[in-house]
Amino acid sequence: MTVTGHFITFEGIDGSGKTTQIARLADALRAYGYDVVTTREPGGSPGAEEIRALVLEGDPDRWSAETEILLFTAARRDHLERTILPALAADKIVLCDRFADSTRMYQGLSRGDLRGVVDQLHSLMIGREPDLTLLIDMDPATGLARAKSRATAEERFEDFGQALQDQMRKGFLSLAQEFEPRFRIINGDQPMDAVSADIRDVVLAHLS
Repeated sequence: MTVTGHFITFEGIDGSGKTTQIARLADALRAYGYDVVTTREPGGSPGAEEIRALVLEGDPDRWSAETEILLFTAARRDHLERTILPALAADKIVLCDRFADSTRMYQGLSRGDLRGVVDQLHSLMIGREPDLTLLIDMDPATGLARAKSRATAEERFEDFGQALQDQMRKGFLSLAQEFEPRFRIINGDQPMDAVSADIRDVVLAHLS
């Protein structure tokens, strides 16, 4: 499948505003005439959405980190085949709420030294990195409070507490250095409109 579109992902700790900012960016890009697809992980295809319920709901200790890695990789493969690659082949811009970088963090580092396993599975089964990754960086305590205020059934990772969020923030910033060419760090502690403006400017510069 020939890929001609742009694959842009959003990363950050829980409660960093990714979902809201993706919706705002999609509206802005459509106003400029771009064809935009918004999606999310885990999920983004019927099969992957079924796996999403397995990994995001229930007791924090429901799955081992190793099992989670396999579940997330299975969901990502289905998502890639059925949603992401067809959209890119149709010259669309794909905006995705989380991708492999989240697995590198949540399962690869935060719950054990499993980064090597994550990268091996990614290379074997996914083999695709985003063209651009926007990391919305913010205070972990604020992010966790926002995430918990949503009061949904999908709070399994939030229930690990702030220590995990602190670790995740450090990990994402380290990942931004490791994959520096495709990462852009956005200050998520600004007012929402300022965050949106920064994201829009970065993405328009990338597309030009």
